[in-house]
Amino acid sequence: MKSSIKEHYIPTFKLALPVAIGQLGHVMLGVVDSIMVGQIGAVPLAAASLVNSLLILVLILGIGMSLAITPLVAYAQGVEKNEDCGIILRQALFINIIFALILVAIIFIMAEFISLLDQPAKVVIESKSYLQILSFSIIPFMIFQTYRQFIEGLSDTKPAMYIAVFANLINVFGNWIFIYGNLGIPALGLEGAGIATFLTRLFMAAAIMVYVIKSKRFNEYDPSLRFRNINYPVISKILKLGLPMGFQYFFEVAAFSFSAIMIGWIGSTQLAAHQIAISLASTTYMITLGISAAATIRVGKFFGQRNYEAVKESGKSALILGALLMSIFGIGFIILNNWLPHLYISDDGVISVASTLLIVAAFFQVSDGLQAVGLGVLRGIMDVKIPMIATFLIYWIIGIPCGYLLGFYFGFGVSGIWIGLLIGLTIAAMLFTFRFFKLISKKL
Repeated sequence: MKSSIKEHYIPTFKLALPVAIGQLGHVMLGVVDSIMVGQIGAVPLAAASLVNSLLILVLILGIGMSLAITPLVAYAQGVEKNEDCGIILRQALFINIIFALILVAIIFIMAEFISLLDQPAKVVIESKSYLQILSFSIIPFMIFQTYRQFIEGLSDTKPAMYIAVFANLINVFGNWIFIYGNLGIPALGLEGAGIATFLTRLFMAAAIMVYVIKSKRFNEYDPSLRFRNINYPVISKILKLGLPMGFQYFFEVAAFSFSAIMIGWIGSTQLAAHQIAISLASTTYMITLGISAAATIRVGKFFGQRNYEAVKESGKSALILGALLMSIFGIGFIILNNWLPHLYISDDGVISVASTLLIVAAFFQVSDGLQAVGLGVLRGIMDVKIPMIATFLIYWIIGIPCGYLLGFYFGFGVSGIWIGLLIGLTIAAMLFTFRFFKLISKKL
């Protein structure tokens, strides 16, 4: 056991921690925006919430596409084809910029139909311009993601963390200037928050590009921008991995978004409680995403070396680590369920509902952790199509209908909808874990 801890648990944790902190840095960008926008009124805050809910549904497709880079680079390094890493980077950059432009067009069209969501007129007006401004930030975001996944595939996870953390300072400063009107700039309100986000993501893209291109550490992988030609086999590999991963994330995020819509049918108190509980659950989920990313890196590298015993052990250690940490968070939710909601609001009705939801959240912490890490280890062995189909079936054919029946037909309300999510997450955790061990056992 001691050798296993030294060989797998500690290296996985060392890779995971910077990724998790970086993920929290990304989350904090949205949290800070909400806090600072909230200072100028309820309508801008409502518009920001609506836009972020819509934007993530599109942005998650881009994130999924970029995640294909990590296992491909880790695999190429594992088989000692270092020159292929630079080729993958350049081809991925080409694809992701084109994909980003497509997503910008989709969001612009989406903005024209916000009124169909039956939201208050003032919210619709502010939402439209804010969404269109934010759409342009997808281009630098996808550039950042491309380089981030490239260096993470090479087991270098700290630079993206530093950039994400520092970006929060730039975002706060940008919000202070553009939202409230400072340093001679007129107060632009919610649109100012969009401009600040765009500039922040522009900084993030430029910073990581300069780091990767200038750092001697990556010279052997040739991360230069010397684009020679369109490499169709490499592009095909990226698309075959990236598109299923993008849709897998889309199905999962869309399920949670639709759950919020169903909760809104019950009442504003329940929706506010849901926002509090999901905010806390999302924070712990970021830690798991770090472990998931570390699992992809290590499993992918060992898979490239055809060291299948190490693939199995590194995957198993990541799953156990994810389950252990999420168990600790779950216990924390149970112990602090009545106190944590007070950090967000003073309304007794909202606090009462949120404290109940945190008990449900405590139970799905382990399931959420295992399904997230399970997807990470499966990505490491290039298995993405079946997980994509399974994600759709689990959340949309099982989880959402169960949540609806429990919430409305059986009268459990918002707790019933959350139990539906718990059912979906638990099935996903069992399926992905079982599939990994089944597939790798065939290689041993």
